[in-house]
Amino acid sequence: MSAVSAAATASVGILSRQARTRGELADHYAIRHQVFVREQGVFAESDRDVHDDDEATIRLVGYCDGVAAGSVRLFELEHATGLWQGDRLAVLASFRSSGLGAPLVRCAVATAGALGGKQMVAHIQIANVTFFTRLGWTTVGEPETYVGLPHQRMLITLPPPEEGRSLRKALERGVPNR
Repeated sequence: MSAVSAAATASVGILSRQARTRGELADHYAIRHQVFVREQGVFAESDRDVHDDDEATIRLVGYCDGVAAGSVRLFELEHATGLWQGDRLAVLASFRSSGLGAPLVRCAVATAGALGGKQMVAHIQIANVTFFTRLGWTTVGEPETYVGLPHQRMLITLPPPEEGRSLRKALERGVPNR
């Protein structure tokens, strides 16, 4: 995984931002591959799907002390209702206790809100439901099978655009390591 410039991380430990360069996109996909293919075996060879071919899909990368260590993607499901989906949240095993996951989720929520979204849904692995509940998400219905594993559908109301933009900028600047 590539490192962020020293100047960008000199005073912060964790930051989340949209992957824009080839290197950042490569980091995003490499993190997902490590977690969902190699570690968890959710997918046999690749976790990529049609959403990865869509230019409208937004890919985020989370950095911990300058190291690309987490990723998440988001995309609009229904423009008329402002419904977005967040998925493929992945944090490398060695960084799971770093506090990176929450800023990554918050950045996805803020980004969709900044773009005028109203709500976001996600299919959460059962072991992570409590984590998402603490971040303000609510469960919807009963657990279901998603990509062959039990998941819980969850929902969050997105912030208004101005608030979303402000939060996204703050997360791009970074938060101290805990």
